[in-house]
Amino acid sequence: MRVIGTPNGPEARLAREAGLAFDSISARGFDRSRPLSLLVALLQLVSSAARSWFLLGRLRPRVVVGFGGYVSLPVGVAAILWRIPLVLHEQNSVPGMANRALSLWACAVGVTYEGSVRYLKPGTRAEVTGNPVREAILRADRESGRVSLDLPADAVVVLVFGGSRGARHINEAVVDLRGRLLADDRVHVLHVAGREEAPTVRECLERSGGDGGGRYRIIDYIEDMGSAIAAADVVVARAGATSIAEITAIGRAAILVPYPYATEDHQTLNAREVEEGGGALLIADSDLDTDAFAEALESLLADAARRGSMSAASRRLGVPDAAVRLERLILGCVHDRKDGDNA
Repeated sequence: MRVIGTPNGPEARLAREAGLAFDSISARGFDRSRPLSLLVALLQLVSSAARSWFLLGRLRPRVVVGFGGYVSLPVGVAAILWRIPLVLHEQNSVPGMANRALSLWACAVGVTYEGSVRYLKPGTRAEVTGNPVREAILRADRESGRVSLDLPADAVVVLVFGGSRGARHINEAVVDLRGRLLADDRVHVLHVAGREEAPTVRECLERSGGDGGGRYRIIDYIEDMGSAIAAADVVVARAGATSIAEITAIGRAAILVPYPYATEDHQTLNAREVEEGGGALLIADSDLDTDAFAEALESLLADAARRGSMSAASRRLGVPDAAVRLERLILGCVHDRKDGDNA
């Protein structure tokens, strides 16, 4: 298996860590309000499609799998030109431009949400596969998570995270609630602030009264996110596809705060799917500084029965076998191609 992506994107690091061969191409988005950025993006698309065409011609893969984003477009176009089966996967509730454009020629599209299908080209073969998560997430459990993170077994734990870079508004809003949260002796806060944001968050915490004897812990970044989610009673997070997949795979009550500038507001739609399924509360980013957020969080921390029912609902929404479902979809396209060649 080989990975094709941008040289500075997370896929380069992830491929390297997994020991996979990696080929780089250039790809970039554009700003609709700046026509020149569209022209630059189109020129880069043509160049990247040509490089992808040569790469696929040399590698001759049995199947190409695209996960959306601008880098998928030139590789997908090259796969179509070489008549190599193309399988797409869409993490979010609203498919991005690349997956929408390529879906007409794809052998199949795996989606996380049933509602995503209506955004694809008519006649697209789509199947709900869920969003695959790492095996470490699926193995995580509450007791081991609390031991590894040195959290009391009987504590009520709030996990706050906003991605590897952090989420400034969430960070500020939760730190502002430090006094109200720590007023309950049972409450411990595990706040994954992000490498860029952590120093500022620590300063804010000190100005707010300190860490409450270690009950409010700020972490720059955590590799073992599965243990952190499993150890938590309530999770406060953005509504990105991967975050939701991990929270629901383990099954935890959550307050989801969609990133307000996500394309087509897809994070709000992601969060709404979980809220309607009973696994989360949706709080708008604009409400973080109001009593709505504080009261939602405090009410969950005070109500163990409600947390339990939300956790069970969250777990029902999770798709722990998403990777297997997606693999089955991919292999089905490979077999279909093979059968067609033998016909």
